[in-house]
Amino acid sequence: MANGENLYRFEVRTRGAGSPRIEALKADVRALGMGILRSARDTALYFVEGDLAPEELCLLGRFLLSDPVEETFEWREVSRQALHGSISEPDTVRIVEICRKPGVTDTVANELVRAAREMGIPCLNRAATGIRWELEADWLNETSLLKLTRVLLANSLIDRWEFGEINPIFPEGQLLVPPVEQYDLGIMDDDSLLSLSSERRLALDLTEMKAIQAWFVAQRREITDVELEMIAQTWSEHCVHKSFKADIEVIRDSKPSDRESAFPRIIHSIFNTYIKNTTEEIGAPWVKSAFVDNAGIVSFDDRWDLSFKVETHNHPSAIEPFGGANTGVGGVIRDIMGVSAKPIAVTDILCFGPPDISEDELPQGTLHPRLVARGVVAGVEDYGNKMGIPTVNGAVHFHPGYAANPLVYCGCIGLAPRGIHRNKPESGDHVIVLGGRTGRDGIRGATFSSMKMDGSTGEVAGASVQIGDPIIQKKALDVLLAARDAGLYNAVTDCGAGGLSSAVGEMARELGAEIDLSGLGTKYPGLAPWELWLSEAQERMVLAIPPRHIKAFSELCSIFECEFWDIGAFRSDGELKVRVKGELVLDLSMIFLHQGLPKKLLMAKEPLSKSPQERLQKSIEANVYQARLDTLGIQTTEASNVHSELQGPDENRQASPGLIELKEQLLKLLGSREIASREKIVRRYDHEVQGNSVIKPFVGAFCDSPSDAAVLKPKGAACEWGIALSNGFRSDYGELDPYRGAWAAVDEAMRNIVASGGDPSRTAILDNFCMGDPNDPGVMWSLLESARGLREAALAFHTPIISGKDSFYNEYLGADGSRHAVPPSLLISALAYVPKVERVVTTFFKHPADSIWLVGDFKPSAIWQEEVPEISLRAQEVYSSLFDAIQEGEVLAAHDLSEGGLAVALAEMCIGGRLGARIALSDIYEQRNIPISQTTETDNAILGVLRLALFGETMGCLLVEVGAGKEEQFAARFAPNSSKTSLQQNNLAKRIGEVLKEPSLEIVDPFLFMVSIGEMLDAWKTASQELLP
Repeated sequence: MANGENLYRFEVRTRGAGSPRIEALKADVRALGMGILRSARDTALYFVEGDLAPEELCLLGRFLLSDPVEETFEWREVSRQALHGSISEPDTVRIVEICRKPGVTDTVANELVRAAREMGIPCLNRAATGIRWELEADWLNETSLLKLTRVLLANSLIDRWEFGEINPIFPEGQLLVPPVEQYDLGIMDDDSLLSLSSERRLALDLTEMKAIQAWFVAQRREITDVELEMIAQTWSEHCVHKSFKADIEVIRDSKPSDRESAFPRIIHSIFNTYIKNTTEEIGAPWVKSAFVDNAGIVSFDDRWDLSFKVETHNHPSAIEPFGGANTGVGGVIRDIMGVSAKPIAVTDILCFGPPDISEDELPQGTLHPRLVARGVVAGVEDYGNKMGIPTVNGAVHFHPGYAANPLVYCGCIGLAPRGIHRNKPESGDHVIVLGGRTGRDGIRGATFSSMKMDGSTGEVAGASVQIGDPIIQKKALDVLLAARDAGLYNAVTDCGAGGLSSAVGEMARELGAEIDLSGLGTKYPGLAPWELWLSEAQERMVLAIPPRHIKAFSELCSIFECEFWDIGAFRSDGELKVRVKGELVLDLSMIFLHQGLPKKLLMAKEPLSKSPQERLQKSIEANVYQARLDTLGIQTTEASNVHSELQGPDENRQASPGLIELKEQLLKLLGSREIASREKIVRRYDHEVQGNSVIKPFVGAFCDSPSDAAVLKPKGAACEWGIALSNGFRSDYGELDPYRGAWAAVDEAMRNIVASGGDPSRTAILDNFCMGDPNDPGVMWSLLESARGLREAALAFHTPIISGKDSFYNEYLGADGSRHAVPPSLLISALAYVPKVERVVTTFFKHPADSIWLVGDFKPSAIWQEEVPEISLRAQEVYSSLFDAIQEGEVLAAHDLSEGGLAVALAEMCIGGRLGARIALSDIYEQRNIPISQTTETDNAILGVLRLALFGETMGCLLVEVGAGKEEQFAARFAPNSSKTSLQQNNLAKRIGEVLKEPSLEIVDPFLFMVSIGEMLDAWKTASQELLP
């Protein structure tokens, strides 16, 4: 406590016994095999410091800290033992109290101080928050309580805890500012240069350090710590994408494979060759900005621009899940603000390790995937909900490769009047920092994201953790939009990775700037100059404002109660100079800063190929094959009497064990972690705020069936059109075949767009690559193959790539002492034009007796045997015809075939509409050349083809419900020529069944099985309660 002021403790409890947080903890404890919690109770803790009267404390408790309808509160002075109205606990109850470590941003505490002053309580000086857990179980002792706390309740990087009462520790700023350090690079040998890079966590290799050394030797002076750190941030993988721009040498064998021959010997920049050139070749006139601004920009009419950006926040989320995801969302929202647009929607695609993995299987120092998932979801929820931006589209994936390195993709869509964005600062413009204050949080975030992780990463890189404050960013957004409309600035950018060093460095690339950090607003005193310059403290924007507009801008900031700081002006000579209290701490040429980075030469080598039999045998030996079977619900038991069961005409007889197995496999698939309902997560996000949502994440008779894409009608745009948002992600394919995995991701995103009524001819995509160490030739080979697949798919669909991001070093040091990379992970996000929102379709069945069609080139592959689906070269043709049919009102529902294949897609459509379906598969059997009617075929062969038809996965296919009376018109669109064709001749659209009023899915012709909607719904929803955080 400061100056002898009093410290008070509030305890706020929910009335009643249960809460979602308690139920989630009990589920986690059960899932990890720790035992059963007999009881659990959580209590919110608030600590306030100041000279406060009892009446003021009661006002705080009643009006700020609790809801009198649902909660009770008690308070006491910390120096005393008794709470006002406190309740004693039994001796069998174990207590854990958790608070933030000093210096970690506590946004709730900050708001508490602000709100108290608005209430007329000015003497509340500081606040802190925490949580108290009261747990009861026979198996709980000190050891098990410590394990439970460490694995499920707290993150040791940002939290401290006591097994009893805890008191907060408030941060105390340094009174003395550390001096600027200088280094004489000229006297350093190679080992000394590498040592300096390692000690300061610069993530620079020897060639890069020597380039810096040579420049400063030529300048005949030492380098300051501010200059060294700025160069490291600017040259980081995160900021400059140096591996994507490197020269790649493809190492070939004496007899190169077909895939090796697909590449030239040297590839000069993956980015230029496979991404930027692709967009230029397509030349879509509605693309207004690609790879130039903070986000890609398209325009579907003459009045509005739409911007789209997707970022990753992987390493920060690995060490502090809530803060990492929270600021990931905040950062991508600022990217949209950085192109002068209003954010109208957020997306999130999350990749975690298996939620049931044991702690012993995790590398030392790794947070458990359940704790990671819970924190990440809460972080996404917190930022979007508090800023009033809906989270409308996303996905959750699980894979052992993400156990210690989760992937957190955050996207944002923005709307702005066409052509209003300005991005050219002028000499003499003031450099303005708008929004949050600067602190030590987030320092070296850019270089941290460009480094490998191991068990010590959390402790070493703790300062890279960022905690967001969405309320401050909302104020900054209000100021920015008003300033935009008033024409007050010439350029704007977000202050993200690298802090001011990157934001100002990018804006001043051509002009240079004169900066004085002395007056920059800080969270606490004592920050060194390099910390001020590099801090990635959140909620900050940098603007270039002409002197004549400073007064008007200041007035806007007063109206919206948002802080700003004038830290300098743009020059005209291309020099960047930074001062602190008169001392020149940085003096760099923009030419050297942005053009002095040596170009990297990386190697790519195709791994030794194995035959399918060899690969399968290796998978079996490593138990990977069985794990894949378990995940997919595929059993390997012998079929019995399947053939005879298929022979008889009586479809109502009891099914054989082999056919019963098919039904059980469907139910197991519906309950698997890749397919089970995500409603438990999605309902935590507000997906309707702003009133733009037309198709929401869940649709159907009871709004609990997944949609394929989100559709928005931008509020205030006064137009008939809307936009569709979707994503494609197939890292499971990419792990086996990166080329096909990339193509499949594009295909999936396009399928989802078309299934919702989006126009495939006016669809733009974004790419986000997540890979391991780019210095590994095998990783670079996967990247090359992924980039080649992306380019060829984009050209095939004629869809431009308008923005993207790469994230490398997504790997960790395992318990076995080896480094493990995440599987090659390419996310494709799609934004499409929807001509008329009243024509959109959803994924659930609508009317009994409507016909059900299988559309596309149906060639299912057994993914459980590591078969990656074939590329569908006719998909673009199929999607175009389906889009036309939707626009003409022929289609009432559409759903893409993805994980789990045909059977799962049918089940989800039935669940959504609470209507059944009867499906005949005889045409499919004939396609696979296994004649079911011949007695010479074995039972296992028959069961295998049935399993393949039902659960095999494919590209380019969808299920479609066609309205009564529209069948002929619909079929004609997919005919090989303009004349009418029979269904037997039409390979791209097959009528396979009809919608039923009866609530069951029947697979017939011949009879295979029948499963009720109730059974499918229970499997799909019940399992998710334990599988998901």
